[in-house]
Amino acid sequence: MDIILKQSVANLGEPDEMVKVKPGYFRNYLLPKGMAILATEAAKKMLAETIKQKAHKQVKLKMEAQQIADAMKDLVITIGAKVGESGKIFGSVNNIQLADALKEKGFDIDRKQITLPEDHIKMIGTYVADISLSKDVKFQLTFEVVGE
Repeated sequence: MDIILKQSVANLGEPDEMVKVKPGYFRNYLLPKGMAILATEAAKKMLAETIKQKAHKQVKLKMEAQQIADAMKDLVITIGAKVGESGKIFGSVNNIQLADALKEKGFDIDRKQITLPEDHIKMIGTYVADISLSKDVKFQLTFEVVGE
């Protein structure tokens, strides 16, 4: 039986995806929880239109993300931290502080889009963070942790 998923279902698919399932699974689990609808001709036409609109939005978002990535490519961020005698930081530097430093430079990047080489940076030095602006636009940003 063909169905259209309305939300992500583990081991089955993502939203707006058409999949085949057994009738009992659809009738007893997916339909009562509002996770899927039956793939009728009208639903298939609506799905095609939704996919077309999403593709158009995705292209626009990708272009905007690429512009931000190009603007940030040569940017070097400096984060100040209190340091002990051995060069070790009191506390640590994390993706929240990097997101705040980027916000000061005029780039509104969510902390969840930033992946640091380590969970918590505890030494001064130069590091590279991976930034994922969208599914297709990813780049690396160099930042420096200095003592205050």
